[in-house]
Amino acid sequence: MESVHRFSQRLFPISSLPDKCFKTCKSSTILKYPIFFLGSHSCNVLQQPTGPLSSGRFISNNRTYRSTSTTRRAGGWFLGLGGKKKEVMLPDIVKAGDPVLHEAAQEVPVDEIGSDKIQKIIDDMIMVLRKAPGVGLAAPQIGIPLKIIVLEDTKEYISYAPKEENEARDRRPFELLVILNPKLKKKNDKTALFFEGCLSVDGFRAVVERHLDVEVTGFGRDGSPIRVDASGWQARILQHECDHLDGTIYVDKLVPRTFRTVENLNLPLPNGCHKLGVR
Repeated sequence: MESVHRFSQRLFPISSLPDKCFKTCKSSTILKYPIFFLGSHSCNVLQQPTGPLSSGRFISNNRTYRSTSTTRRAGGWFLGLGGKKKEVMLPDIVKAGDPVLHEAAQEVPVDEIGSDKIQKIIDDMIMVLRKAPGVGLAAPQIGIPLKIIVLEDTKEYISYAPKEENEARDRRPFELLVILNPKLKKKNDKTALFFEGCLSVDGFRAVVERHLDVEVTGFGRDGSPIRVDASGWQARILQHECDHLDGTIYVDKLVPRTFRTVENLNLPLPNGCHKLGVR
């Protein structure tokens, strides 16, 4: 999903992951609402692997994106005693229209989950997510056509939104989740309508109807099976990220006539549109 910019970095999520992907918003009110999701700083947009991960490399489609932007882990990377920060190159967020966002991703072979290649992809995804900062990211958003998602929502991010909004969205903090080959299923027919955005669709939002309660199964980064029972905002993030793995972005599911710029987010919905909230 989109990002959760801190006040000092222009706070609204979902428009675009890295700093350069955010555009200045005219409304300070809008900037106070972290939404969610995902990004890329330098990357080769990759085609589908042509063979098992253990025997082949991803093939570049000859479009290379470069950036001089850098980031570091939360604790910092240091070189020597002088405290010099080590620069880490991160992949850029792939934007809507790139085939990698509109085609189904491939599953990660279970016996390859522990490989250096897959672990490096996961590490990059986490750093890109936190640099934004955002609350969710799917591998296709950094040009990797594999079924991997990472998500995290912290007390700090949640504190940027009004208490009433968090309560309406049933938004609660949760620790970092890394899920490979996730399979999602709804637990009931209850749904809710709220605005969403995406780092791959800069500067826009739209209302999307999502299930309130879902179950996701898959594998953790250590290769062990995991299961996540989620509700409220976490369930929405999981659905958004799993959609990316099927080649779907939120604009493919938006409620008609609700698409708008970030600057117009607080304008009233058109006549005939359902009110935001649980249906």
